[in-house]
Amino acid sequence: MSPSSTEKLGAHCESTETAVEDVAASAEDSSWPTKDFGLIPIPKRLRYNPTEPFHFGILLNASFGFASTFTVANLYYCQPLLIEFSKSFDVAYEEVSRIPTLIQAGYLVGLVLISPLGDLVRRRQLVLLLVATSTAFTIGLAVTKIFRVFEVLSFLTGVVTVTPQILMPLAADLAPPERRASALSVVLSGLMLGILIARVLAGVIGNFTTWRVVYYMSIGVQLLVLVGAYLMLPDYPSKNRDMTYFQILFSMAKYAVTEPLVIQMAIVNIASNACFTGFWVTLTFLLGGPPYYYSTLIIGLFGLVGMLGVFVGPFAGRLIDKLVPWYATLVATGVLLVSQAVQTAAGGINVAAVIIACFGLDVGRQSQQVSMTARVLSISPAAGARLNAILILSVFVGQVMGTSVGTQVFVQHGWRACSILMLALHAFEILVLLLRGPHCSRKRWFGYEGGFEARRRVILEREKPPSGEGKRADHDPEAQKEAPIQSGEGLQSDPS
Repeated sequence: MSPSSTEKLGAHCESTETAVEDVAASAEDSSWPTKDFGLIPIPKRLRYNPTEPFHFGILLNASFGFASTFTVANLYYCQPLLIEFSKSFDVAYEEVSRIPTLIQAGYLVGLVLISPLGDLVRRRQLVLLLVATSTAFTIGLAVTKIFRVFEVLSFLTGVVTVTPQILMPLAADLAPPERRASALSVVLSGLMLGILIARVLAGVIGNFTTWRVVYYMSIGVQLLVLVGAYLMLPDYPSKNRDMTYFQILFSMAKYAVTEPLVIQMAIVNIASNACFTGFWVTLTFLLGGPPYYYSTLIIGLFGLVGMLGVFVGPFAGRLIDKLVPWYATLVATGVLLVSQAVQTAAGGINVAAVIIACFGLDVGRQSQQVSMTARVLSISPAAGARLNAILILSVFVGQVMGTSVGTQVFVQHGWRACSILMLALHAFEILVLLLRGPHCSRKRWFGYEGGFEARRRVILEREKPPSGEGKRADHDPEAQKEAPIQSGEGLQSDPS
């Protein structure tokens, strides 16, 4: 071949490559949205680009945690303010006591009907819409002078306060596999911190000024979350594009009764949350009676011990990333068992035992939740929002059980009987875990297979495809025949 022919061929190839790149670029520009809700421009650095995956760094992860803190707080601001509500609206205590129930009922509705939308629509838009709506409802709560309106708005605020349940599966999608548990632990720490800090802030502010200032503050921090979400939250393509909303809801119910791992983790979650909630509810009775007789202020300070456990959570997440999730769950449940044993032995005798139990139960519970969430979300990235919703629903069931049963046992039989019951439930959790080994196949209900290797790094090395074979896409028969979303390939759900 002559030099001129070679040059012509090279030029032709070069122009062809350029044309292909131009076509790909134009396809990208036309395929992926550049505006939120078709109106508001998405910052260019946050637009989805299949050739350049988002970098999920510490700052973005922390922003997820911050958003979780000050959105979930909406559910708990009311609890220390019930007496103030009674005076302000001139209604009886029996009526204002409905407010926390209405908010939690709304939250339950949101978990069932709204959080699964994370598997159907673009999550950036969903988060922006939820935060904007909850802010609008909070404005209503702050200014209304009609108690019935306050009740309705409280319920609606609970319905839209599911932002953390959208952010948690998104964090799992964005984080690299080796950092997934760490990413989830930061979001979960933010959620736990919001539960604790809401009561403290509402109590302090309500003590020195009107209760409406609490809601004015809430409006301010939610607007901050809204602006932060617009400036920092990456756009991510919707999943399961050919599924309808009702198909999504039906598949969530199907996951809840047909997936062995989901059922196993839900049972453990119910028992663990019953113990955790029962401990904190009855702790007030224990510390307020003999031999302690502590004031309400001192009892409230024990929440700070729990807050220390929340801050330890992200560090525990790093350790969980190094282990096979089953072992991480087993270790965390062991910490819960030991902490509850300390409480059973000396909780009503020495306050040091109570402090140790408070710290150990918080660290163990958070580590357990992170490891279980990481395990369940690994079933199908395309169904992350639905799987997470099932776990959170099991948390809700456990909390209701712990509050009612724990209080009854404490009142009728004393602190030690209540603690023994919780100790037995933690032992039951370990039994449930041991029924199904660390490397069981997805559809196996009981037994062991695949060995007992605990190091996650070793398992990942074993699962690497031989060189030259490339990465094989996973197929989810329940929700979606997945191609890796990072590659920008088409997303379609399983027609079954």
